Amino acid sequence: MNDNVFLDTNILVYSYSNNEPDKRTIARTLIIENNSFISTQVLQELSNTITKKLGFSFADAIKVVEEMAKNNNLHTNTQITIIKACEIAERYQFSFYDSMIIAAALESKCEVLYSEDMQHNQIIDDKIKIMNPFL
Repeated sequence: MNDNVFLDTNILVYSYSNNEPDKRTIARTLIIENNSFISTQVLQELSNTITKKLGFSFADAIKVVEEMAKNNNLHTNTQITIIKACEIAERYQFSFYDSMIIAAALESKCEVLYSEDMQHNQIIDDKIKIMNPFL
């Protein structure tokens, strides 16, 4: 594929989950077959989720963060990202944190944002399409 795609936190969580092997396979394939982007926020949320919900130790979380930063392009959120997120939240009525993900995806020039939590097939700013890869 080699498209520029942005991965929401839930996609990365599934790539480490043993409870849903089909979703794990899809998530890992998205990372391997695309020019995938994540943000600093995604890494923060991933660390929190795998330690609280998947039972990973913090030492394991460090390894996961290092692996995800190596296997994906990392977008660092800035003041501009936050301002764009506020504009997106106001315009589309997304939560602020979902809007941060969308803003980072737009700044990363991604064509697709993969997320299980947002509206499938919605197009944002005529630039990025939200897709649920598990449907």
